[in-house]
Amino acid sequence: MAYDLHNKLVIGISSRALFDLELENNIFNEKGLNKYESFQVKHENISLEEGTAYALVKALLNLNKKFDEPIVEVIVISRNSPETGLRVFNSIESKNLGINRAAFTGGEEIAKYLSAFDVDLFLSKNELDVQEAIDAGFAAALIYDVPNEFTPDDKEIRIAFDGDAVIFSEESEIIYKTKGLEEFLDHEKANAEKALPDGPFAKLLKTLSTIKQKYPQMLRIAIVTARNYPAHKRVILTLRQWNVDVDAAFFLGGVEKKAVLKAFNAHIFFDDQDVHVKPASENIPSGRVPYKSDSNLIS
Repeated sequence: MAYDLHNKLVIGISSRALFDLELENNIFNEKGLNKYESFQVKHENISLEEGTAYALVKALLNLNKKFDEPIVEVIVISRNSPETGLRVFNSIESKNLGINRAAFTGGEEIAKYLSAFDVDLFLSKNELDVQEAIDAGFAAALIYDVPNEFTPDDKEIRIAFDGDAVIFSEESEIIYKTKGLEEFLDHEKANAEKALPDGPFAKLLKTLSTIKQKYPQMLRIAIVTARNYPAHKRVILTLRQWNVDVDAAFFLGGVEKKAVLKAFNAHIFFDDQDVHVKPASENIPSGRVPYKSDSNLIS
């Protein structure tokens, strides 16, 4: 019988998001494919250092120890060739990560393979790959550089999400950007009991909430949003209608997110705006969720 991925949380991750491959990527950009391949083959038995999403992947895979059947599957999906991908698998083995599956596409686009693996979340440092994944309807994020002096919580997984254009659709954010704060607040107050439409990460949040219901001590989820009173109410009531349990919500109303996220010590933070992701990425692993190519938020 074929191995079934349908009932698992499937994380697709690029080799650069999982491991620190910035030196190798610079060789590729500056000296070309042949030099890059030669370097990787020459160093294939030298284990790679941890990348930005490594701590998250390790923590999620540890969830499998709590279930009779594995509930999390992590698949490396990379533009590497099988030849250069060998170093990635050697590094996985040396760190005993528990990743058994990979797709090395040899330079082909990634997005068309995501559905084949039932991917729930795709993480990469390649902006084009992330954009194509978002446009194809997958939750995806562009991973920023490894943060300084980040020490992950070793007892529970901590994940933080922005609200509009990430968990929720961009509908309300468009009102804010086109009509201003007052119109936005009036709209959200008038529609407080109407659930916000799903955004690109809604399904992922719902899946994590289901896992959390079984092992609440293993997973802590936070919403970190620029919304404040009176726009907070619609967020809370939407999550209630979704039957989604989050542990914390920070309605910051323009206060910088960086300090709150550092205090929360998230394994990963997802936001749609570089102005929030870049400062946060100095302290915690962070990823930017791009808008769809046809979004009204793209100026």
